[in-house]
Amino acid sequence: MKKIGITGQNGFIGQYLYNILGLYTEEFERVNFEKSFFKQENDLDNFVSKCDVIIHLAAMNRHNDPNVIYSTNLGLVSKLIASLERTKSQAHIIMSSSSQEEKANLYGKSKKEGRLLFSKWADNKNNGIFTGMVIPNVFGPFGDPYYNSVIATFSHQIANGEIPKIENDGHLKLIYVGELVDEIIANIRQENNDSLYNVNFTAQAKVSELLSLLERFKSEYQDKGEIPSLKNKFELNLFNTYRCYMDIKKHFPVIYTQHTDPRGSFVEVIRLGVGGQVSFSTTVPGITRGNHFHTRKIERFSVIKGKALIQLRRIGSDDVLDFYLDGENPSYVDMPIWYTHNIKNIGDDILYTNFWINEFYNSEDADTFLEDV
Repeated sequence: MKKIGITGQNGFIGQYLYNILGLYTEEFERVNFEKSFFKQENDLDNFVSKCDVIIHLAAMNRHNDPNVIYSTNLGLVSKLIASLERTKSQAHIIMSSSSQEEKANLYGKSKKEGRLLFSKWADNKNNGIFTGMVIPNVFGPFGDPYYNSVIATFSHQIANGEIPKIENDGHLKLIYVGELVDEIIANIRQENNDSLYNVNFTAQAKVSELLSLLERFKSEYQDKGEIPSLKNKFELNLFNTYRCYMDIKKHFPVIYTQHTDPRGSFVEVIRLGVGGQVSFSTTVPGITRGNHFHTRKIERFSVIKGKALIQLRRIGSDDVLDFYLDGENPSYVDMPIWYTHNIKNIGDDILYTNFWINEFYNSEDADTFLEDV
């Protein structure tokens, strides 16, 4: 079992990587990292000495003074190398650099020079293993708006009723954070020794095209409750990213429109621009279903009859969101990715629930991970 440490563990990429590694409990053990370790040599040395692999993600992306970005990023690299030397570490070092390396800005300069410092460290020590990953623009759920990516910024603005502004309608080469994490894990397993490892982009689009897609997601999904047409994996990843910027506590549950006449009532459950699988369940009083999460699936729970409590909790958080649904007013809650969720019959009668998920169940790739809410 390899012991893995991540500097920048609580950042956008670091948190995603940390959570994914936690799913491979028989292969990897996570070594906790705190930002304060860079300020205390003993704490940093203790961290480094425990690790078989260190993924260096900690860096500053934005600041009013570019010189602060440059000095901060090189300072973090220098401190980590000094600790590696003090502890005589044999760890495999993986560093995230940026496609901005060749651009005329101090951020790109700091990443390139940091990568070269790690390469020099590996060359100067016997059997040193270093992977310098040069990465295109990364997007995905829970990135910080105005900091991590234009997709994070636009998603936050659109989901919260603000009007985005395009400063530069450039052509972006993109990779989803989950795809990047797969690349990192592959390099861990292969012990890849490559000081210049160019990570391929998986999608490309103009900024205006991204904005158009995100605005469509708001119109069709957030405003109308429809699952939009998703033409490829990139659009699915972008849609799941967008959903994470909605205020789900305010948005859900969504009450269905009932059409009633002397015969009874009719409710349209879902409009789909994609396929998937529809299921139906009954649940006896007091029973809870679920307690699992997904990393890519879109899922809707619709309560048709009975009383239910649906609970959600984002992985890594202790904040539990409670949604009370009643079949007297049929309604639904959608499950965001990386939120463990359950549904409990809190009534005295049988609970009737309709489940929709955007892909057929595959026991060999279920994308379903057990964790109590």
